[in-house]
Amino acid sequence: MTEDVTFDGIAPVVPVRDLDAALDRYERLGFTVRAHTGAERYGFVARGQVSLHLTEWAEHDPTRTASAVYLYVSDADALHADWAASGVEGRLGEPRDTPYGLREFAFVDPDGTLHRVGSPLTGRA
Repeated sequence: MTEDVTFDGIAPVVPVRDLDAALDRYERLGFTVRAHTGAERYGFVARGQVSLHLTEWAEHDPTRTASAVYLYVSDADALHADWAASGVEGRLGEPRDTPYGLREFAFVDPDGTLHRVGSPLTGRA
């Protein structure tokens, strides 16, 4: 195995039913968004060091082909407040402390993607 190959990042590819609606949703959640300019219905969203790719897939069924991503953030409570105020459709759970040292919440968007969001509990009063 080659030792000189480095991994520089990761960008999960998330299926969506409507790329334009998904890009709008992520932009309202504070992400920078960009649609691919070619014929493929593909997009890119980023916030800080986190990137996701979105692929429009006609056969996507949120009950069978949904995705899950875990987003590590500096302040889960602040992000939860921002997302709650955004008015974005979906199911937004309340933040809670976990036994594994994170403050986290979950958001499930209309495409069925589960976004688990967490920040470290260390240093919290």
